[in-house]
Amino acid sequence: MDSQRGYGQYSQYSQSAVNVGMYGDGATGSAQNAAADPAEGFAIPTPPPVSPWTTTGDGGVGGMANGAIADMHHTASSPLEYGGRDITAQLRNGTLTELAPGTLVLGRFYVERALGKGGMSNVYLAQDYHFEPPNNRRSLKEMISGLDDPTRLSNFKREANVLARLRHPRIPRVFDYFTIYQRAYLVLDYIEGTDLEAKLEESQDMLAPEMVVDWMLQLCDIVEYLHTQPHPIIFRDLKPNNIILTLDGHIVLIDFGIAKLLSGGRDTNVGTPGYAANEMYGGHADTRSDIFALGAMMHHLLTRQDPRKRDLFTFHRHPIRRYNPAVPPELAAVVMRCVEQEMDKRYQTIREVRQALEEVYGYSAKRTTTDGIGSRPIINTILDEHNVRMAPSYTTTQIWRYQTEDEVRATPAVDGNTVYIGSYDHNVHAVDRMTGRLKWKFATDGGVCVTPALWQNDVLIGSQDFNIYAIDCTTGKEDWRYRTWQRVHSSPRIFDNRLYIGSDDTYIHAIEPRTGVMIWHHQTFREIWSSAAYDNGVVFIGSSDNSVYAVDALTGEFKWRFQAQGSVISSPIVVDGNVFFGSKDFGIYCLDSKTGWQAWRTPTDGGVISSPLIVGDRLYIGSADKHLYCLDRHTGHLVWKYATGGQVNSSPAFADGALFFGSNDRTVYSLDLEGKLRWRFTTGGIVPGSPVVRDGVVYIGSADGCLYALRANG
Repeated sequence: MDSQRGYGQYSQYSQSAVNVGMYGDGATGSAQNAAADPAEGFAIPTPPPVSPWTTTGDGGVGGMANGAIADMHHTASSPLEYGGRDITAQLRNGTLTELAPGTLVLGRFYVERALGKGGMSNVYLAQDYHFEPPNNRRSLKEMISGLDDPTRLSNFKREANVLARLRHPRIPRVFDYFTIYQRAYLVLDYIEGTDLEAKLEESQDMLAPEMVVDWMLQLCDIVEYLHTQPHPIIFRDLKPNNIILTLDGHIVLIDFGIAKLLSGGRDTNVGTPGYAANEMYGGHADTRSDIFALGAMMHHLLTRQDPRKRDLFTFHRHPIRRYNPAVPPELAAVVMRCVEQEMDKRYQTIREVRQALEEVYGYSAKRTTTDGIGSRPIINTILDEHNVRMAPSYTTTQIWRYQTEDEVRATPAVDGNTVYIGSYDHNVHAVDRMTGRLKWKFATDGGVCVTPALWQNDVLIGSQDFNIYAIDCTTGKEDWRYRTWQRVHSSPRIFDNRLYIGSDDTYIHAIEPRTGVMIWHHQTFREIWSSAAYDNGVVFIGSSDNSVYAVDALTGEFKWRFQAQGSVISSPIVVDGNVFFGSKDFGIYCLDSKTGWQAWRTPTDGGVISSPLIVGDRLYIGSADKHLYCLDRHTGHLVWKYATGGQVNSSPAFADGALFFGSNDRTVYSLDLEGKLRWRFTTGGIVPGSPVVRDGVVYIGSADGCLYALRANG
């Protein structure tokens, strides 16, 4: 896989978690399950005769436009049932305070248990009978207090409509919303995990700074998505209990009850004291208000000092390193700039925050000395197995450098005299391989962070604008586009004149590359960032649902599924009937390609999103524990590992007897096959993408926005 911003950065974390759902407005995941019988805490008088419900305004059922509710629930005998009895009237007279397990809502949502309770809402885990298990679990958020208040009803409708039009893998989807008398219901994805406040409380010690940075980098990706909408959305209530950490280490942002489109007008004074910026108390908020809240949250997570329990705006009285000396000074400085009272003194965009955190994240590991903020790390180039410091054999030479307008986290493709590279500036760039000059660039409506595929006279590439494009190699003009239902972080692969690619829409897509017409698609349970491998008529690909799938290349028919314990973003390769890949569960795997049976698993000390390279009998792969690993591919036994100063999310390349890869310490490395350093080259940003080597030249991108051409042999 080609590492992308946000999810391409993570660190070690505890995988123990409890099941919680979507809760907000002060609700927590600590609420006990509701009683199984109404008599146990649920007052239900003798029900009136059952009568069909309507969609009229007098306490009836209403919801999304175009008759969605009436159409989807036309078979229900009553809006609310328990034990076959209509209990809807109990909502009207206020005798029903919570829904008991076993309650059936609209003939569709079967309440399993309560997930949380707040001052103005309950949240339940429910089964959606319109879908088959295991894809039918939903969070049912119920607004119970003062719905006759126009402001609260407006907040509810705002949350529903904001969520309904957002498409981000770390923002819960909204499936439906409706009202029954003085209660409003929002139907959302059920998110399994634990919120960050609970994570902090269950930890006896200080949280590891790198882990907190990992969470915040993921959160920055989500918030940047909100801030860069055509009508920017200010979340306005970032705090630890609105952030869910899923079982596979992903961050999900919940509870959009006070999210607001940026209009420039005066806002209602909202937010959580301690996390709310100064300007919000005057009725004003912009995107920098979210930056303040993010900084307050980082301060809380790093120090265990709850800003809600002390005087407002006193972060300067509580230096981070006084409470947690393990926090690097650079990280403390980033946090303190975020929580500046004056808006103009903060970072001005969430992208600036993310870039500052990435710099600290890359520098903080294996550091022995520092010259202060922004200093470069002392790179540790020790072969761990032998504990011998290795000096570079020689230095490399930069041939040229091509500058794009934003970060380059993609891997290039090289064909003839042209290098093709995607950038977060939304463009695909075609660059002359000899001179580094631009030939053409093709604009999309989203970041391009994948490796292009070359087929006949076309460059095939996916974009975060949901599309897969075929671009004429010569002219840079579009030949066709294929639209998926979500952003594309998987790289296209061509096997037997068919294009295979994954999407955040959870599907593997097989496409006819001449026309862009779908051949088939096969659904997984989560977004797909891995890229496909092929062997003997079968396509293999990883998914964020912790699995590797094997499907028939011609028909999309399911063959087998292997489930790891963490997301599979690494792209598998197949050699001699074995499938090799890494997982975010801190493991490297080998499976039998015919059956999916596990031959071996080798643990690492960090998640693995790097894709494996096989050279002879050895497998090479990077890890978030900052090492490049060399394993015996037959047994999985460690041969050696090489330490860098940052996560190795880059996938290694091999040419002319040498290995080449990037690291989040901003460095490109070349090693020999025994793990001895040949040379290293420092760029201006982290290097999560992978190199391509052609004719003695290494082509590799960097988050500094550049594509570099380096001499492979110095």
